[in-house]
Amino acid sequence: MHDGRYWEKLDDNRIQCNLCPRHCKMSEGQRGFCFVRQNIDDKMMLTTYGRSSGFCIDPIEKKPLNHFYPGTSVLSFGTAGCNLGCKFCQNWDISKAKKMDRLMNQASPSTIAQIAHDKKCKSVAFTYNDPVIFLEYAVDTARQCHELGIKTVAVTAGYITKQARGEFFSHLDATNIDLKAFTQHFYRKLCFADLDDVLSTIKYVHDETDVWMEITNLIIPENNDDMEEFKRMSNWILENVGDQVPIHFSAFHPDYKMLELPRTSTHTLSKARAVAMEMGLKYVYTGNVHDQDGDTTYCGGCGAELIVRDWYDLKSYKMNMNKCSKCSHVVPGYFNDKPGNWGKKRVRIKMG
Repeated sequence: MHDGRYWEKLDDNRIQCNLCPRHCKMSEGQRGFCFVRQNIDDKMMLTTYGRSSGFCIDPIEKKPLNHFYPGTSVLSFGTAGCNLGCKFCQNWDISKAKKMDRLMNQASPSTIAQIAHDKKCKSVAFTYNDPVIFLEYAVDTARQCHELGIKTVAVTAGYITKQARGEFFSHLDATNIDLKAFTQHFYRKLCFADLDDVLSTIKYVHDETDVWMEITNLIIPENNDDMEEFKRMSNWILENVGDQVPIHFSAFHPDYKMLELPRTSTHTLSKARAVAMEMGLKYVYTGNVHDQDGDTTYCGGCGAELIVRDWYDLKSYKMNMNKCSKCSHVVPGYFNDKPGNWGKKRVRIKMG
């Protein structure tokens, strides 16, 4: 147990969580929608602090982040629970877990940072389930990581209040925000959430922080695969965060409560990518499919191939730090003169 932040006591002896836009109201002993924040003795407590569903060392491109130290390794972990109710969740065994026995690994923030340092990871990622709901654990871990020179990454749906997002993002170096669709109907029906709150977070990160941001859109057949929707989404991104933010169109596979739908085709992903690029976005990728063209980073100036990827393997790298080696056009993001050599490996780490 750990004291939680961002809550208030109500006149009816309940407490209200102000961490995410749900503003859950809890009586004594009651848990919020996320399941991991609980009213205990009239105080908000985070029940998963220091407890994880597992640790793995992944390629940074798996988050996905293609413009944040390509080829490097990232120590990834999550806890349990989630503040969204996505019917298509592809990590549902973790994010929808209602039993704390899912949390088999225990690790303090300092232990996580030290393991990342010892394993020569460039960064630590809060992922698998949404780190917004374990903000206190994530922030403390980020502080310890930064003391050892380790970068921090959050993979999040961006469903957080204006009150809490300042602290959360101030401790991050990079984030991938999951923009699940571009209609309120989709968010309400399939996620039990609100689109406007997510758009507000994306705009906040771009306008008011130095956090490197990339955006992912999981394309689900028959639900958010309309080309007009991709145009509206791309136009909003252009008008609000510009043409430099990388966008990842990712393939859905049947899971959780949406088992009846087919997988997203490579053709649909490629069409969505083409639409976004025609609208003016410079760095657009496909994910969860084998598509070398959609994995490759092209120069936003001359169009040259800069980073050729085969899944998570880097096949060629033609960058001079953050510049195109051919025309010297500045590519947005964080790059070294040479890429990391982690490749596509995924290594499980057992904590004490």
